[in-house]
Amino acid sequence: MANLLQEYANVAGEDVVDHLRQLAAPLEGMKVVHVNSTRVGGGVAEILAKLVPLKQELGIDVTWEVIAGEADFYATTKAFHNGLQGNRVDIAKDRLRDFESTNERNAEELRSTLEAADMVFVHDPQPAPLLGLVPERRGKWIWRCHIDVSRPHRPVWRYLRNFVAGYDASIFSLAAFAQNLPHVQYLIPPSIDPLSDKNAPLPDAALRAIYEEFGIDPDRELMLQVSRFDRFKDPVGVIEAYRLAKKFSPGLQLVLAGGAATDDPEGAAVLEETKSAAGDDPDVHILLLPPDAHRTINALQRVADIVLQKSTREGFGLTVAEAMWKGKPVIGGDTGGIRLQIVNDHTGFLVSTPEGAALRIRYLLHHRDRLAEMGEEARSYVRENFLLTRHLREYLTVMVALANRAEDRIEL
Repeated sequence: MANLLQEYANVAGEDVVDHLRQLAAPLEGMKVVHVNSTRVGGGVAEILAKLVPLKQELGIDVTWEVIAGEADFYATTKAFHNGLQGNRVDIAKDRLRDFESTNERNAEELRSTLEAADMVFVHDPQPAPLLGLVPERRGKWIWRCHIDVSRPHRPVWRYLRNFVAGYDASIFSLAAFAQNLPHVQYLIPPSIDPLSDKNAPLPDAALRAIYEEFGIDPDRELMLQVSRFDRFKDPVGVIEAYRLAKKFSPGLQLVLAGGAATDDPEGAAVLEETKSAAGDDPDVHILLLPPDAHRTINALQRVADIVLQKSTREGFGLTVAEAMWKGKPVIGGDTGGIRLQIVNDHTGFLVSTPEGAALRIRYLLHHRDRLAEMGEEARSYVRENFLLTRHLREYLTVMVALANRAEDRIEL
């Protein structure tokens, strides 16, 4: 990892990396801990997998800790996730007690690490209670929420707010997600890693191989959605849009590719619902991929003619920026962080229904010049706004600000 920053300079520019070094200089040697609930699966784990070593190369003493729980704990936190995104959920008191006791056990295991930290980033609801379980802490604690909490189910938010109100700061992905909390709040959209196996350029042979591996016809049009099998990602709605679009493009094929996160117990049920909706259509390919299938996802995004992310609620949706980085305009749900990435009619299209998605699919397939132009705009937009270097710059800025809260002027 010693030359990791130089690799990013080759993609994002030397001036960008110089700025990172300047921001990191006053933070050198600072002990920083990131805590979340899974090391594989989902956008948070993907971001931390590179954000942490980049901070280390900048001279910051960073560690990444993962809390552990039983099946009931993850079922409860999935209910939190659904409730925060607006679903009405009822969570039994014994489940809440288990949630709290699981955090108590994890706090005991992590106590010495958390007490010694100068700054702790706690990601999402799963480890949120840790703050109150480490009374001898000395550093600043930040709650990082990656979820669309713009219209939460109020009982769920009231319960979780009790745990997060005491943090020194919180970070949300969008202004619309921010909530009434008694501390400073920062806005940091997520990002993609342009050097990862999921986003780096691939040889032509790897692209050709993907057709044979999954039985896809290279001579026919292909639409793709990559996401966890989650109802908020609306895979069944994608199948409906495909069937409507297929009336005008009879050769159209669909790939729904996704995996499972270790902290999402509903994935298997949604996968079965998706298979049922697809029926015996030989042109619908449903792929359950392992967590490390990054090159496969990369290749699928590069060979697809049309990429969708038809979420009904979405904190951000890294797969949107991933596809745009590969020069693909994306048809995405008109919700949450997708609105931040898709400039309607420029880098893709925002839609609310399967019918709307099908209309845009038909348009792009029949206007190839426009599809290519929008793809170029999409890649440029990601380079300017959603690469990991921008994400890291904003994290460092928050850290410098919190480390110098009492000062009116900060010299870098």
